[in-house]
Amino acid sequence: MTNKEGLLIVLSAPSGGGKTTLCERLMAADANVVRSVSCTTRAPRVGEVDGESYVFLSREEFEKRIARDEFLEYALVHGNYYGTLEKTVEDLLAKGHDVVLTIDVQGAEIVRKIAAKEACIDQALVEVFLMPPSIEVLEKRLRKRNTDDDATIARRLDEARREMPHWNKYDYVIVSGTPEEDHRRLAAILEAERLRTTRSSFPEVS
Repeated sequence: MTNKEGLLIVLSAPSGGGKTTLCERLMAADANVVRSVSCTTRAPRVGEVDGESYVFLSREEFEKRIARDEFLEYALVHGNYYGTLEKTVEDLLAKGHDVVLTIDVQGAEIVRKIAAKEACIDQALVEVFLMPPSIEVLEKRLRKRNTDDDATIARRLDEARREMPHWNKYDYVIVSGTPEEDHRRLAAILEAERLRTTRSSFPEVS
């Protein structure tokens, strides 16, 4: 049996919902899973490496790429652009890699629209929403990170209230528990998706 091209795993969750940790666990446990490096117009933070953390672009260059329709998805977030180059994803999928995109509900909606027009994206797409057990639990997690002030946390919680009702647009929903539980559930989803008959082929039997 031979497997076809890789999976495109769209993983969404509210800010602080644990999607970055989950993505890192998945990649550490499965060498075939890779993260598509996003482009951004924001300045690099301490320790970030161009081409590894993000591809850092000027606003002018980013907008030129938008005009050339190079992005699979992009969004303007707090004054900075973030986006995923379609060719980067397609090249990784063609090599058989499973590609994880950790994007918000806005980005996921753009990917869905592209998938409706492009068979290779539609064939590969698997959408997962990581749902906090409650707003109260999400607030505790945000405060535990100790990276945001009260006003920022309040804004993130407001965004979460707008994002969480979108869970039923996804193929799967994981109600977040411990990092280990979340990883086990996502790994099970990937294993099931890899075993779909539409993603496998056999030599002809004569």
